[in-house]
Amino acid sequence: MFLHIGGDVTVPVKNIIAIFDIDNTTISKDTREFLKIAEEEGFIESVNEDLPKAFVITEFEKKSKIYLTPISSVTLYKRSGYVKGICNIKQK
Repeated sequence: MFLHIGGDVTVPVKNIIAIFDIDNTTISKDTREFLKIAEEEGFIESVNEDLPKAFVITEFEKKSKIYLTPISSVTLYKRSGYVKGICNIKQK
């Protein structure tokens, strides 16, 4: 299953490592440093030009990518739960 994270971007749910709220996590100096280094090394991609509310860390074929998204972490979490709920429906 895929999770729509904003703009034209969808990512496979199985490739998502974590979803973080920008406001709550960037209080930490370590998180700010992590995002700074990731940006310098080209691991960060914005899904559109809007102000990001969350970032999604993914890994595909042993390559990491961080997406900045204007969709809140709460909404992304709910969407991922909805996707998981669909996956748990038993076929008759």
